[in-house]
Amino acid sequence: MRYTTIFFDLDDTLYTSDNGLWDAIGARMNRYMVERVGLPEGEVPLLRRHYFETYGTTLRGLQRHHKVDSDDYLAFVHDLRLRDYLQPEPEFRHLLLSLPQRCWIFTNADSEHAKRVLTILGLGECFNGIIDVKAMDFACKPEAEAYQRALNLAGSPAPEECVLIDDSLLNLKAARDLGMMTILVRSDANEHPAATYTIPNLAVLRRTVPILWEGY
Repeated sequence: MRYTTIFFDLDDTLYTSDNGLWDAIGARMNRYMVERVGLPEGEVPLLRRHYFETYGTTLRGLQRHHKVDSDDYLAFVHDLRLRDYLQPEPEFRHLLLSLPQRCWIFTNADSEHAKRVLTILGLGECFNGIIDVKAMDFACKPEAEAYQRALNLAGSPAPEECVLIDDSLLNLKAARDLGMMTILVRSDANEHPAATYTIPNLAVLRRTVPILWEGY
């Protein structure tokens, strides 16, 4: 199989998950739900988990049940000093630029956050574009609608020609059901049926999945 398109998740995929950034974003989500939405602090963690498991993102649940302003929410939860958590990844940059496929960021976050992350990581030139939650009209992984919109925005490749690299098994399962190759990025993960391959980080991608470079 000749793959033409690779979709990369952003957070906890393009950088290692142990740097604390996602925990910091989660804490900002909790603060938003208490300070802006007015929910009891003790109820927030379970409600966040429910929204994530039901709708794919906390934002999707807050939109449906509390009519929050998406721009206000996204600006609030991403209002962090990213350089406190991230550093340039020159090894990842070299690897990404060597890929012969068209590469896209495919994220449930917004493009403003994605651009900030990519700039700090030094990966801004490695992708053809960013497919964010706004471009998907607030559909989000793992909703089937999000994947179809991503495919359309990426030039309508066949799912069988595509790869999704993500840290979420739910997101990977939805992609695999469509026919995509799936690669799980998680340092503590074992092999799982939703993932064609499992890697601890992007540094080992070429060694683990050489098929992405073969035949070009």
